[in-house]
Amino acid sequence: MTSLRPWRATTLALAALLLCVPQSAGAQAPAHAPAPAATPDRPSYDVALRADDDGSRWAGRQTVSFRNAARTPLRSVDVRLWGNGTDGCGTPGSPSPVRVSGVAGGTPRPLTVGCTALRIDLPAPLPHGARASVSFDVAITVPDRVHRFGRDGAYRYLGNALPLLSVRDAQGRHLDPDVGFGESFHTLAGDFRVVLDHPSALVVPATGTTTRRAGAPGRTVGTSVARGVRDFAWAAGPFASKEVTTPGGVRLNAYWTATTSPEGVATDLRDAVGSVDAFGKRFGRYPYGELDLVMSDSLDDFGSMEFPGLVLLWTEPEGSAVVHEIAHQWFYGIVGNDQFASPWLDESFAQYANELYYGLATTTCWDDQGMWPSDTAALTRSMAYYADGRRSEYVRVVYRRGSCALHDLERVLGGPAMAGMLRGYVRDHWLGVATTADFTRAAQAATPKDLGPFWTEHRIH
Repeated sequence: MTSLRPWRATTLALAALLLCVPQSAGAQAPAHAPAPAATPDRPSYDVALRADDDGSRWAGRQTVSFRNAARTPLRSVDVRLWGNGTDGCGTPGSPSPVRVSGVAGGTPRPLTVGCTALRIDLPAPLPHGARASVSFDVAITVPDRVHRFGRDGAYRYLGNALPLLSVRDAQGRHLDPDVGFGESFHTLAGDFRVVLDHPSALVVPATGTTTRRAGAPGRTVGTSVARGVRDFAWAAGPFASKEVTTPGGVRLNAYWTATTSPEGVATDLRDAVGSVDAFGKRFGRYPYGELDLVMSDSLDDFGSMEFPGLVLLWTEPEGSAVVHEIAHQWFYGIVGNDQFASPWLDESFAQYANELYYGLATTTCWDDQGMWPSDTAALTRSMAYYADGRRSEYVRVVYRRGSCALHDLERVLGGPAMAGMLRGYVRDHWLGVATTADFTRAAQAATPKDLGPFWTEHRIH
């Protein structure tokens, strides 16, 4: 999640949490993957950006190709500029952080949803199964705030900065707003090739596998390739770095700021090595080969945040939310969900995995949570519900009650059955999008017991 630090100690986890309160060629797919249910799918992003002297501004060109998976012709696509979620449309003297111009391959309409949504009408209806592309100039200015898309001293963080295709499905066009906490994102897995031209003095961790070459004098050109991911993030600054490989063969690239504690870096690396292999065995092998850990002691304004193949971590001497964020590589990364409509499908699952890894006592956790915070609270509420004056319920329900519900389900099914069910659930929705109904069907199939009363008690509708 965007702003959480679920540490191994539950009380510390809640205190920190309250601070902020697919199918792709080259990626391994399950043998019986469901038919695509959303469009446009199989996106491919080709991006080339050039940075200014300190990484505060990036500009260049982006091309997005896609397929129409719908049976009806596709007449337009929506591009989400999530980097504008906090600042909106800006002012004449302070424009939006992410700006798009020079659209080719379609006709752009005016920006909507607080300048986070750009609709592009295609020149002709795109038939089922056909591909098309749009391209545009992109100008990104890193906001002056400590944030997943922001800056801190000499360090720049570019999470949610790159424009992404929105999703259309049986529910229509997904144009939900950024509510300012949690996540509102919903994207399909695709392939990225991102070329970042930057001063050689900047260290630039990024999603995917990066190769670097010398550019103009004093500059470096890095080409990052990632397949089967839902987003692309990067950072820039004078990071220190270290590379380690887990016993299971996953390469961890660690980056940290000058003021990040050595003890915190060591703790994060140890827990990252252990958890990425443990989750690979439990849920399915991590598919991307490598994972970047970007650590700072100054990210407490928003906590930690997961991106495909890269996590931002608020690190202190005793560690960070690294295990929770790595669990998100499976829950939202590999198994996607609509984070606006069903935040519990990634946050509750990542917190459950975090608690499993640390071996936290959860036998009575459901009862220990006490009463529901309101009569209307439920695990399956959307971000719209929490944004409507109920932000205080978000952590209590989505993280604590959600993870406890999964621990309770494990006690109902039994440990081996729960582990087998979750591994099958991940396999069946590998790089796809899962819903609450998908999960409850998987759980019910794992036991002869009627789980109806369980769903009612735990308010999973």
